[in-house]
Amino acid sequence: MFEEHTEWLAKWKQNKKVELGHLLLITTDQYQFIVDYKVMQEQRDAARITSLAQRLAKTLEGKQIASISFDKGFYSKENLATLQQNAVGQIILPKKGKLNQAEKQMQSEKSYKTLRHQHSAVESNINMLEHHGLGRCMDKGIKGFRRYVGISVLSYNLHILGNILVQTEKAAALKAEKARLRKAA
Repeated sequence: MFEEHTEWLAKWKQNKKVELGHLLLITTDQYQFIVDYKVMQEQRDAARITSLAQRLAKTLEGKQIASISFDKGFYSKENLATLQQNAVGQIILPKKGKLNQAEKQMQSEKSYKTLRHQHSAVESNINMLEHHGLGRCMDKGIKGFRRYVGISVLSYNLHILGNILVQTEKAAALKAEKARLRKAA
């Protein structure tokens, strides 16, 4: 089965697993909701920061972005400058290869390390998207693929919202149970 829009994705990792499809750029908030996504057709990571910064500025108009985190593939001096111009608080943009002294010092700061470790949540979000239907797209054509991605993102966000509602209900039930036991004693 062949789709003309399909790309060969070389991740250059040790297991050399062959993947076909498209790269997906996602942005999540502090509650793990996906607030922005983009199917990157014939595009690579580093070239997308400018449009991402513009989309986020439009979407989150009037709000301060406390921190933003990227993979190593996004690093470039231009991307760093773009993010600094867009009034982003803490920028986690690790560099590939050898670091100079200033970069080493910045990346060794506790706040940087903490936010860098939180970046692994994005990998978890991507895995969860695959579990919500994005592992294999059954629709045909690029338009169908984009629709499928949108539905998977919606499904993912509904799942996160459902988890929050269940936690809230459990907390309320536990509080009511404690109050009932105190009253009975």
